[in-house]
This record gives sequence, structure tokens and C-alpha cells, in this order.
Amino acid sequence: MEPTLEEALKKGIEAHKAGQVQEADRLSEPSTKSQDPPSEQLHSIINLFTRGQLQQALSDASQMLERFPNSAVLYNIAGASNAGLMQFDAAINSYKQSLKIKPDYAKAYNNMAIALNAKGDPEAAVECCKQALKIEPDNADAYNNMGIALNDKGDSEAAVASYKQALNIKPDDAEVYNNMGVALKDMGDPDASIDSYKQALKIKPNDAEVYNNMGVALKDKGDPEAAIISYKQALKIKPDYAEVYYNMGAALKGKGSLGSAIDSYKKALKIKPDYFEAYNGMGNALYAKGDLEAAIDSYKQAVNINPDHADAYYNRGHVLVEKGALDAGIKSYEMALKIKPDHQAARAGKLRQHSYMCDWAALEQDRHLIATLGTSTESIDPFGFLSFEDAPERHRVRSEAFTKKLYGYKTPLPPAVRPSQKPQRLRIGYFSADFYEHPVAYLMAKVLETHDRTRFEVYGYSIGPAKDDDMRQSLIRAFNVFVDVRDMNDEEVALLARQDKIDIAIDLNGYTENSRTGIFAYRAAPVQINYLGYPGTMGADFIDYIIADKTLIPMDSQKFYSEKPIYLPHHYQAQDNTLLISDDTPSRLDLGLPEKGFVFCAINNSYKITASEFDIWMRLLGHVDGSVLWLLESNKWVKGNLRKEAQLRGISADRLVFAQQLPHEKYLAQFRRADLYLDTFNYNAGATASNALWAGLPVLTKLGEGYTARMAGSLLPSIGLPELATHSEEDYENLALALATDLERLEKIRQTLADNRLSTPLFDTELFTKHLEDGYQQAYQRYYDGKLPGVIFVPEHC
Repeated sequence: MEPTLEEALKKGIEAHKAGQVQEADRLSEPSTKSQDPPSEQLHSIINLFTRGQLQQALSDASQMLERFPNSAVLYNIAGASNAGLMQFDAAINSYKQSLKIKPDYAKAYNNMAIALNAKGDPEAAVECCKQALKIEPDNADAYNNMGIALNDKGDSEAAVASYKQALNIKPDDAEVYNNMGVALKDMGDPDASIDSYKQALKIKPNDAEVYNNMGVALKDKGDPEAAIISYKQALKIKPDYAEVYYNMGAALKGKGSLGSAIDSYKKALKIKPDYFEAYNGMGNALYAKGDLEAAIDSYKQAVNINPDHADAYYNRGHVLVEKGALDAGIKSYEMALKIKPDHQAARAGKLRQHSYMCDWAALEQDRHLIATLGTSTESIDPFGFLSFEDAPERHRVRSEAFTKKLYGYKTPLPPAVRPSQKPQRLRIGYFSADFYEHPVAYLMAKVLETHDRTRFEVYGYSIGPAKDDDMRQSLIRAFNVFVDVRDMNDEEVALLARQDKIDIAIDLNGYTENSRTGIFAYRAAPVQINYLGYPGTMGADFIDYIIADKTLIPMDSQKFYSEKPIYLPHHYQAQDNTLLISDDTPSRLDLGLPEKGFVFCAINNSYKITASEFDIWMRLLGHVDGSVLWLLESNKWVKGNLRKEAQLRGISADRLVFAQQLPHEKYLAQFRRADLYLDTFNYNAGATASNALWAGLPVLTKLGEGYTARMAGSLLPSIGLPELATHSEEDYENLALALATDLERLEKIRQTLADNRLSTPLFDTELFTKHLEDGYQQAYQRYYDGKLPGVIFVPEHC
């Protein structure tokens, strides 16, 4: 971590402690207006000061002030000693006494500026510097200190101007170049920042701090390798520089070199055992590595040292949630918010977990903040907000802010040379953390097998945990080449894809769990596509296309997506028309359902359910005698909270039935026991909707505005049931009630579904794959022709 402004402001004091006697001597310039002790007595105190014996220097200066109470120089020395001891109020009082005696004492104003800024009052520090400059217009130190205070105020542009004034007076001041580098970095100009650090090193080649700061700027520029080289140079000069090891840990983690990052954090802590930031950073690396218990312990160490470390509480909450301890995670988020009420990521995390638990009363407390979270000053994980509101414009803003924060500094690898001849077989690379029994894998498995090997070579890059199940083995066989790259860093994976000559890279994760978006920021392939795993825009300029259909992304909604759509003619979602459904269908009693009575099915992730849908569902139960609502028990809190909400709406709790997790074939078979699937609004069922339709269960949905609010609606026309995609909550409720009370009408829909299941496009995997391949070919052709990405339309017959 580069030095804080407070540390920078103490440079004058540190100069004394380092033995720079010339600087220290400035404290004792004789004064004609004050009654100062003889110079030899002053130098005795100054020598103590320069050797770092600050307490003794302060004691001697205080004793001497009893004999020379009108000595401006002694008060100045006492102030500097107090400042060196971090006693800033006492230091400021001493400087004020000095200035009472000698109002034109520029050095006292300058030193008081350092103490004021160290105390956290940059406004007053700037005014002190201005007073010093009125007295001594050519005081380079005052311009330097004013620059530091201005940067601390957030006015980096004015700070740079002040540093330039200092350099006009004193062109060979390495410290000023270093400070100017910090301000330029804060302005978002890492190149100019690096140039300034280089100037500092020309003057002072062995300054470890400058090498450290330059490393930070290089990392921000997107050059972690150069950053690490700079950090190593700093450590050659100063081997016990804990902050450098901390910064190097952050750079290594950013590269995906998690083991090395953890080692670097440990070295920082060996030097500085109370380095709470290093414990926090190490916790992040441990979490990314999958060692959740060790990560929690590391965050605990951080807050034990600094109980006000909001980020460590937030990060600990994130890991606790990952472990399934949602209530403990919420408490940790609340601790972060108690310390820092405007911590947007903690607020978002708290909201997200309340939605998982269906604790709508708690969620309601922060609902008014939803529209602004992640859309203004602080970025948040955009995936967590897809279910909170159907607002595609804000979803894009959140994604863009998130991408800029995490990947904006990464510099892509040099562009690949465009081939002089188009490859006969395009190499397409699928990147996913979910190559195991996962909804995305179930959707994609048959498509991967079906790809035309005369036109495509299909590569699989596994970036997540290796869960060795039957699905993983099946997927491995489906690829021409399958590589487990989870232990490689992002740049290494991108380089491997380059070496494999991948023409099109498909990100099947987006911003979902275990994603590795950094791989695409390095530009793994000339054409990069966002598909299936993340239901929305990634807001990234390095992702060229998104797979869609005209229902999913209407033509007039393209502005909400940073990618160009590849419009498939029927539907966007891959399907497997060989997916097995168990012949051993569980009975209603086995599933906890009543033998008779209408079963409304809403088996879906709990975070997708809001009070809007639930109100309708409860009214339906009230109108349809003997009916039940069949839900998924996503976690141990859901059942209690939803039954409580039902009772608040006048519905008996026992009319809510909760499904348990089942093996996939039986999971599909259980849909046969339901009568109608009721979809959620802001975030539709995706894979679950196709599973229900595959099992023969009609799906009722409502079309919204954004991607997640139109997923199920995009599937229904492809199986000949467009009438089940309604356009308002009222229509949705009326149709649900009509179907539940007119079983003959519902049976006709079920028969249509059964007739169309294998005769319409939705479950024609072979046709879908041809359409997808045509989209890939068109995208690559645009690249080959030297064109920028553009909207692509795949014809129905290709």
C-alpha cells in the first residue's frame, strides 16, 4: 500500500528521525524577535531529535522553556517532537505559541500544516501553508506540504499544481516528485504518475518508497508483472518493508496467483504483526482459493486488531454466507454498516441475504436504497441486484461500474494477428466454473456433443472446482480438448487460449460464482461472447456479443446492453433433448402434497420471490379450494418466513408445501405431480422453466423489461404456448385463476405441450446448435473482415 497522506505529511519529522541534520537545523534558525537559548544548547536538543530520541528531546525542550519562555524556536522544536510522537494537538498548541512570539515564523506555519493534516484537518493545513508562503514566497517545502493537504482534500489537480510550484523552486526534490506521483495516480493518470516516480528515482535511486508507489501505479495501469518487479526492487533496498509485501500480495491475487499472494501477506505480517490490512487481504486470497475457514480466521484477526475495519467485517460476512450461515453473515454485514453506514457492498449483501431467507420485513427497511446502490459512487456485485428490480438501465450501470473497478486496470494482451485465410474449422473455447452437475451444464451438455466437428473444434476450460461427478466426465468426453486451468492465473489462462488459437471465447459464467472475468479482460480470443450463465449485460468493453432472441432482448432494448446481440431465430436458451426423467415418479404423498387438490408449483430459488408474486399466489389459494403452493426449501429460514407471510395474508401455513433437493432425474419427474408452474417476475425461472416444460408442466409467466424478466417468456413461443406469457400482473393472476378453475382448458394446454415437446424448436437441440453455430460464424466473419462487432441475425433456415 502506498503511504497514506498522513504518513507523507510526517516526512519532515521522519527526516529528523533519519538523521538529516540539515533539515533539523532549520528548526533552530536564530530569531531576532524571540529570546532563544544559546545555539549550543539548541543543538543538544536537536541532536536528540535527529537520533529519534523524541521523548527526551521534548523533555529537554520543555525544561529549557522554563528558562526561555519567549523562545519561538524551542516551541517549534517541542511541536515537532510532539508531532513525531503522534501527539498532534500538543504539537499544534506548541506551534501556536511559537507564532505568538514570532508571527512571521514560516517554519512554524509549515510544521503546523504537517500536524494539522496528520490530525485530519487538510483545510486548516492548506491555510497554514498559505501563511508560510506569504512570509516566504519561495518556500518549496510549503508548496510540497500544501500539495499533500490538497490531495488529501480530494483536489488532486490543485495538488499537482502546488507540486509543480515546489519543483520550480527546487527542481531536484525527489520527495516532491514522489508526492506528485501519488496525486497523478489519484487523478487516474497512471502513466504520468509513473513518469513522476521515475524522475524521483533519477534524483534518489535507492528510495524504496518510490519503488513501492510506482508498483501501485503499474498495477493500476494493468501491468501486474511490472508492478511486482518494482516491489521486488523496493525490497532489495528495504527488506523489512511490510507495506511492499502487502501490495505485492494484492498484485499477485489480482493475477490469480493465490498461493504466492498468501505467502506475501504472511511475510508482511511477520514484519508487522498488527498489520490488519494484510490479514484482510490474506482473507480475500484464502477465500478465492476456497479455504473458507482460514479466510474467516484471517478476517477475525483483522478485526481483533482494528475493531473499526468495516471491510473485514464485510468480507467475513461474504464468506459466512458462502458457508450457508446466512444469519451470521447478515450480522457481519451489520457490523460493517455500524462502522461505515454508507458501505454500499455491505448494504447490498445484507439485502441479498434477507431476500434468500424471504425475510421481507427486514428487506423493507432498506428497500428505498435499492435504486441507488451500485449506481453512483461505489460499485457492487451486479448479480445480486437482478432480482430486486426490473430496471435494465440500472443493471447496465451497475455492471459497468463493477467491471471498471475490478478489470478496468487490466491491459489486454497484444492483439492477435488477423489470419490471411479464414480457418476451415473455427476453434471455440467454452470457459466455465460449472462443468459438473449444475444447471448450466445440464443445458449445454447436448449442444457441446452436437457441434459440427467438420466446422468447429471445441475446447473446454474449467476455471472452477473439480467436482468429479458423472456430468463432468460426460462433458470432458464432449470436448475435443478439455483443460483444467483453475490453478492458473487469469493472464496465464488467456495466454493458453491464445496458444490454443481459440477464435471465439464463450464466457459461461459472467458475474456468477467462481467466475474469472479477468481472463476475458486480457482478451483470450479475438471474439468474446457472454452466454447463458449470467442473465444480463456484463458492461464490459472486452465482451463483444451476447446470445439472445428478440423476446429476450427486444430491438428497442439493445441500449441496455454493452454487448451486441446475436439474435437466434427461436429462443436463446440451450436445451438437451435427451435429458433423462426418472420412470420412478414420486407420488404426491411421497412429496408431501395432498392426493387431491390443485398444485400451484413455484419451485425456484427463494431470492427470486418477492411480495408482489406472493400476494397473487395467496389470493389464488384463497380462490381455489383445496389448492396448495409447492415451493423449494432453499435454506432453513425460508419455510418459516413464507408460512408466516401466508398467515399474514389469511392463508393457513399448511397450504405451503416445500420440496427437498433430489437427484436430477427425480427432480424432473416430480414436476409431473404439479398442475401449473407459477413464475416469478423480476427474475424468471430459467433452467427451471425449461425443466418444467420438458417434464410436461405448463409454465405461466409475465413479461417484464429486462433480460431476467423475459427468460421464461422467450421459451414459450418456441413450444407453441405464447399465450402463457402475460403482460401484466393482472393478466397473470386472471389466467392462473382461469386455468386452475377450468381443468378442461388446462388439460388442452397440457396436451399441446405434450404434442409439441419434440416437434417444435424449443427442444430441438440439433436445430438450436446449427443456429448457435451460424451466430458464431457470423461473429467471426465480421472480425475476419475487419469490422467492429455488430448486431447479428441468425436466419431460421441456415
